[in-house]
Amino acid sequence: MERRFWARETSTDWWDRIVLQVWDDSQWLRNFRMRKGTFMELCDLLSPALKRQNTKMRAALTVEKRMAIALWKLATPDSYRSVGNQFGVGKSTVGAAVMQVAKAITQVLLRKLVTLGNVQAIVDGFAAMGFPNCGGAIDRTHIPILAPEHQATEYINRKGYFSMVLQALVDHKGCFTNINAGWAGRVHDARVFRNTTLFKGLQQGTYFLDQKIIVGDVEMPIVILGDPAYPLMPWLMKPYTGSLDRSQELFNYRLSKCRMVVECAFGRLKGRWRSLLTRSDLSQRNLPIVISACCVLHNLCESKGETFMAGWEAEANRLAADYAQPDTRAIRRAHQE
Repeated sequence: MERRFWARETSTDWWDRIVLQVWDDSQWLRNFRMRKGTFMELCDLLSPALKRQNTKMRAALTVEKRMAIALWKLATPDSYRSVGNQFGVGKSTVGAAVMQVAKAITQVLLRKLVTLGNVQAIVDGFAAMGFPNCGGAIDRTHIPILAPEHQATEYINRKGYFSMVLQALVDHKGCFTNINAGWAGRVHDARVFRNTTLFKGLQQGTYFLDQKIIVGDVEMPIVILGDPAYPLMPWLMKPYTGSLDRSQELFNYRLSKCRMVVECAFGRLKGRWRSLLTRSDLSQRNLPIVISACCVLHNLCESKGETFMAGWEAEANRLAADYAQPDTRAIRRAHQE
């Protein structure tokens, strides 16, 4: 006699009959942050990592449904229970789907999509914006979290809430080319930066090609742009501070104009994946995986030309108001000057 599935039966009609069969691209974009074609392409890429076998006790979720649950949870501030009710699954299944998809994305797609790519195109892009021989703009952003069980005080940032740091280098189009997630919110930007493989590669001269130009009588390597919190290096330019002459003001203007791309990238990242704007309950081990997966999804959406809808920014700003980004002393000093 064939055994019955022991799992409590729930309705999946909404997903099977409405979303998959009726929704148009605008509805897919609004709810999953990408059109159906991009979604299905993503499922195909991750299918080997996500496919599960049915057991005698329960039927496995399809790759498509597992992906949809994860993207819905990442794109909204909704609770696990709310997302589970939407898809006809339990809240523990939602949590499992988010981590399974996030791990698959980081294992399969991270190195393919978060990469330097065509350096000359990036240099040309920043040159067109006003800064020569620039290979990227760097910054950090704080992701709010619940108080960790261990070493909680290390995660309290200057604004007084618990957070985890995402540091990113972006190209002229606002795509991430290097990311580092997981440092505690209390740690200074410069310390985070100095402990990354990006810093080591730049310091050793192996990250970019050895492409130098002559500016005045100075040989200039490919540089990245940072705010006053970052250390001034031969390959890292930051704004002048103090009393400035006109040439220094012009330098700061051009640097700030080009550095805006990284701030815009963070805005679009959080506007698409709004779960990064609310206090995450994920563990200190799992949250960096989810943050990294969101960065990969950001690059995928940007490369596929997925529309960033007008209302997303306003909604993100509303959620972000509760967790203002902390400034370092160097940034505050620069603003005061």
